[in-house]
Amino acid sequence: MTTNGDDRTASRTDWDAAAPSFDDEPDHGLRDPEVRRAWAGRLRAWLPGRPSDVLDLGCGTGSLSLLAAEQGHRVTGVDSSPAMVDLARAKLAGRDAAFLVGDATSPPVGEQRYDVLLVRHVLWALPDPGRVLRQWRGLLRPGGRLVLVEGVWGTVSPVGIPADLLTGLLAPIAGELRVERLSDDERLWGRAVDDERYAVVASVQVLGQE
Repeated sequence: MTTNGDDRTASRTDWDAAAPSFDDEPDHGLRDPEVRRAWAGRLRAWLPGRPSDVLDLGCGTGSLSLLAAEQGHRVTGVDSSPAMVDLARAKLAGRDAAFLVGDATSPPVGEQRYDVLLVRHVLWALPDPGRVLRQWRGLLRPGGRLVLVEGVWGTVSPVGIPADLLTGLLAPIAGELRVERLSDDERLWGRAVDDERYAVVASVQVLGQE
């Protein structure tokens, strides 16, 4: 569920109804070859070089899941919208991927643990993001990492989560951490943007290893 807008709008959105046109946005559907290459390049830098288990939370129609699978990773996607999940399953048919309907804050993955949690434009819309990050830490294997693509959208009444706030929330649980600014890369969005967009890649200490 890649979203832009404030959390009240996000909570009111009928994501099943939005699913058929969701990929029309350049950074959702990645239909433009240049946009697709730009995201593929970023993802290659953010994910491990070896085949890994990736949990894509709020996966939407599975566009980033597909890129990860094409790069050799085993992907599990979770989204609250059954219609989004159906589209993701169709998009990745025949790939080493599985998609589940569920809440990104408490994904229905049982005892399974992952090497990477990939989350794009989801954390900002969740209540108490610090608590959610601690929950997500419990889904990672030792040496695992969080890849969080977030931002602050709009310039008149901006909404989202600033990079400095997110890095502060990660500080108690993260080891190495880097921030990549994404606003100036027009290829990612299919147009020029003037708001704050970024990615945080953080290696995370699992519970019991602090």
